[in-house]
Amino acid sequence: MSRGLFIGRFQPFHLGHLASINFAFSKIDELIIIIGSSQASHEMGNPFTAGERISMIKESLNADPKIDCKKTLIIPVPDTSVHSTWTHHVDMLVPKYDVVFTNNAFTSFLFLERNITVIKPKLLHRSDLSGTEIRRRMIKNIKWQYLVTEQTLKVIHSINGVERLKKISNKSHHRKI
Repeated sequence: MSRGLFIGRFQPFHLGHLASINFAFSKIDELIIIIGSSQASHEMGNPFTAGERISMIKESLNADPKIDCKKTLIIPVPDTSVHSTWTHHVDMLVPKYDVVFTNNAFTSFLFLERNITVIKPKLLHRSDLSGTEIRRRMIKNIKWQYLVTEQTLKVIHSINGVERLKKISNKSHHRKI
């Protein structure tokens, strides 16, 4: 039985992430989903807490008939201050895995440096399906809802996530540098 690792910040969890998870399951039997930067929240690049992101992912996977949730694990992993030790930090927090799924060049570099197999999932509509773009649209009141799962949308609404992001955005613009 093969096990993969899929790493993301999921700020928020969107349809591109879901497509990558489905792709990963075409290659492996079990998937560990790593919520990176799990310590971060309430900031422009990381507006949602680890718990909120877990809810987005878990509820989205539960609603997808192609995914067997018994074969997924969601684990929050905080950042470390030393990049070269980050993959070892991941290893301490997760079960053994055979392959890493990521499109992040730096993450890929860190795992490849340790001779761990990395597979890049095909990116789906990358210009729209990125957390940065979705957050930008939320702040600017541009239609974004179709880029996330129905379950992610429900979580964001239940926590007033758009309002939170707008408040964070206003605070960031008024801060002196």
